[in-house]
Amino acid sequence: MKRFLCILTGCLCLAFPLLAQSNKLIKELESKRGTLQKQIAESETLLKTTKKDVGSQLNGLAALTGQIEERKRYILAINSDVESIERELTSLNRQLTRLQRDLKDKKQKYESSVQYLYKNRSIEEKLMFIFSAPSLAQTYRRMRYVREYATYQRLQGEEVLKKQEQVNRKKAELQQVKAAKENLLKEREGEKAKLEAQEKEKKTLVANLQKKQRGLQNELAKKRREANQLNARIDRLIAEEIEKARKRAAEEARREAAARKKAEEKAAAANKGASNKQTASEKQATTATKPKTAPLDAYAMSKADRELSGNFASNRGKLPMPITGAYIITSHYGEYTVEGLRNVKLDNKGIDIQGKPGAQARAIFDGKVAAVFKLNGLFNILIRHGNYISVYCNLSSASVKQGDDVTTKQTIGQIFSDGADNGRTVLHFQLRKEKEKLNPEPWLNR
Repeated sequence: MKRFLCILTGCLCLAFPLLAQSNKLIKELESKRGTLQKQIAESETLLKTTKKDVGSQLNGLAALTGQIEERKRYILAINSDVESIERELTSLNRQLTRLQRDLKDKKQKYESSVQYLYKNRSIEEKLMFIFSAPSLAQTYRRMRYVREYATYQRLQGEEVLKKQEQVNRKKAELQQVKAAKENLLKEREGEKAKLEAQEKEKKTLVANLQKKQRGLQNELAKKRREANQLNARIDRLIAEEIEKARKRAAEEARREAAARKKAEEKAAAANKGASNKQTASEKQATTATKPKTAPLDAYAMSKADRELSGNFASNRGKLPMPITGAYIITSHYGEYTVEGLRNVKLDNKGIDIQGKPGAQARAIFDGKVAAVFKLNGLFNILIRHGNYISVYCNLSSASVKQGDDVTTKQTIGQIFSDGADNGRTVLHFQLRKEKEKLNPEPWLNR
């Protein structure tokens, strides 16, 4: 009995890792979905608005559209997880079939050995089998055979128990994964129902805005004027920053050339004696070391700038969101039309990120504050990361100043909350490489 308990305990220890594998997969999938689920739950609080004017409704439409996109992204994540679980179920079924086949085979072998021992169960029969051998060597071989067969029969019994426990555990694992899949499918249906409700709400909001076409166009024209004014100021400051970088690089090149020249003159004096004359070839070499003036459009970089640019570029897709707390991207990069609204075309040089009142802007990477300026009563900050520049707009206050060094995720200012629009809090964020405007979304880790 004790031997049987020891065998069973060993079987349980062997089978637990099988169950842990599927548990790990389910937990990993739940963790990934949990981040998205939390983001959606928190962002739903950003959709509330009570004002009925065109500007507020247009902002509400942007927030609702962003929330719908988040929910669609979550449903896609659920679909991906369902596919992963289905692959796991297929694998588990294959493993279970193989284990059941092995169990059947071992049971048959064990049954045969038990039947044999039953037929030759008495000590007298074993002794007769041994001593009836024609020679002493044969007697020894029969004794060893009887002993080894008994050991074989015991091991066969242990193998059957192990395999049976593996089958039981695999069945339990299979049921657990099936339950996870059923829960996931229910959750997907619930999210689809919420999405349909939001799509319906969006259609109602679009219909209301269509009735106010003149006011809508006026509001859009106002937004374009403000955006053009802001972008012109940003472009001018970036051009100035490029010129500063060019001068830094030129000065660094001049110092390096002077150091090389001094080293060459010292070496020449040591080898040939002091000489104040310079040959034509030396003049030509000196002339070649003089730095060429780069055009203003080129971001001539110092060694430090080149290193920082390389580090920034290597983190594409890993950079943190430039806002603290829950958020929705309400306006994407580039030109696009608003679904359902005629003649409504938007052109965004960056992205608009709506957060909760009290949200702060934060640096997406190490860098130096290139500029802090106010426009229409709000602060805007430019941070240089080598030849990349990140831009943070629509801040009610700034906690950094020009020339400050900043680190990744460091808060740099409070984002403005519009009390006239139910505390709407939106960060306008841009990303540039020299003068080239980039779509920030592929660079951020969402």
